[in-house]
Formats: sequence, C-alpha cells, structure tokens
Amino acid sequence: MSLFDRLVVTTLPLVPKFIVGRVAARYVAGETRDDAIRTVRELEAEGAMTTVDLLGEEITERAAATAALEEYLHLAERIRDEGLDDCYISVKPTQMGLAIDKDFCRQNLEKLVEVASASGTFVRLDMEDRATTDDTIELYRSLKERYGSVGTVFQSYMRRTLSDIAALPSEGANIRLCKGIYIEPRAVAWKGYDTVRHNFVKALEKLFEQGVYVGIATHDEYLVCAAVALIDRLGLDRDRYEFQMLLGVEPELRRILIKDGHRLRVYVPYGRDWYLYSVRRLRENPKIAGYVLKALLRGE
Repeated sequence: MSLFDRLVVTTLPLVPKFIVGRVAARYVAGETRDDAIRTVRELEAEGAMTTVDLLGEEITERAAATAALEEYLHLAERIRDEGLDDCYISVKPTQMGLAIDKDFCRQNLEKLVEVASASGTFVRLDMEDRATTDDTIELYRSLKERYGSVGTVFQSYMRRTLSDIAALPSEGANIRLCKGIYIEPRAVAWKGYDTVRHNFVKALEKLFEQGVYVGIATHDEYLVCAAVALIDRLGLDRDRYEFQMLLGVEPELRRILIKDGHRLRVYVPYGRDWYLYSVRRLRENPKIAGYVLKALLRGE
C-alpha cells in the first residue's frame, strides 16, 4: 500500500459522513427495501442475478435481532411478490442473534429459511470472523438438511478452508468462495497476498472436483482468469457455478463476464447501517477512498 493509500485509510474516520455517503452510493442500494428492489431490477436488466443483504451484524440485543428478522421476512415476501426468480437472500448469523444465544439465532434463521424456501428463494449464511466459523457451518448443515435451499461461505485466507471443503456433504452443497476480509491472526489465516490467491485457486478446484456449486466471489482479475481457465480445463457446464461481485465494484469486469455467457450475481446491500459497511469497502479500496479525500480537500 502506498503512502497516499495509507493516508487515505487513516483519515477516513475524519471524513464527514455526508461525503462518505455520496461516494458510498455506488456500494449501497439505499436505506429501504424499495431501494434494494429497484437496484435488483436495474441489475436484472443488465443480465445479472442478485443477492440482497440487510446491513448490520454483531447484534447483541434480542430486540434488534428480531427487528432484523422481521425486515428479512418482508424482504422474502417482496422477492416472491415481485417475481424475482434470480434474486436470493444473504444473512449474517450474528445479525440473527448468534452472539446472544445460538438457539435464539437458530430459531430466527429457521423462520427466515422456512418463509424463503416456501417461495423458492435461496438463503446464504454469510461467513464472519473465526469465532463464528464452527457455528455458521453447523447452522448451515442443519438448515440445509431440513430445507435444502441454503448455502454458506468459505474464505480462502483461512488455513482450515481445504479441510472444511473436504467435510462438506457429498451432494448438493452450495458455497460462495471469497478471499476473506476480517483481520485474523497468522495462526489461523494465510497472510501473503499471493498465498491467499494460491489457496483460492486450490479451494476452487477442490470444490469443483467434489461437485459443489460455487459462487466465485472475487473482483481480482487474476483470480477471474484462473477460474475461467479451470472451468475450461474441467469442461464444466455454465450451470455448475456463477461469479459473484459486490455492488459498485468492477462493473466493467462484471459486464465482460456476463457478455461472455457466465452467470454472475451481484451482492446488493441496503439499510440504515450503510456507514460502517461503506467505510469497510473504502478501506479495502484506497483508490476509491481517495476520491472521498479529494472531495473533502476541494470542499465539495
């Protein structure tokens, strides 16, 4: 990371919220369900599939988790009523109360998955930090066994990922593979940039060999190229995988992949908790964060 990039990252907390909001508009659909559905429609017109996520995680109050569940239930009903067949739901277990009580979280997730699966809407359990990994995988297994239309996420920077892949059910697993964004100790996570890339490709190959449906979640063109080469070498049909990208990140690459005939899904976040999510995205992409700093310096 360059000196300027480090300056951008360290000064983000000082940037006025309204300026962050202007730049964050590319990353977040808006604050309301209507905003999310409108963005889904726009992406559908482009040929993309979508997954919608209500922003918010690490909830420590039951009332907040219950409110998040209610919003997700309304979202599932809206997806059904709007006939959005290529749209599904992503949810973080801590948003459903995992940090409060695992059984409470399980009950909330069961309600959501039951409503969603009744209308054919897939639900993915997002992966968070290492403290939640075992619980998230266990919840995924139990919900998938009961309802079917459930998936989860593996992160290629985690040392355990290849073992977790080997332990997947023999049939019907649906996994999003990403690099991972949480700050983890070296004891549990690979740290080298090229090492994480290498493990991503190895994990992807192992998932394909086990017959897993994979959401290849990356904006890294090197990994996209490696994935396409692997798909070609294995002779995989286009219905065996999809690419996945965040809203607002690498739209040109997104359009290239769609034009080339690959299935591609865009992660569409919405909600009032947009600020922390946006700051995280900006920290991950100092080039975009630089636009925020320049706007501040120009007094815009």
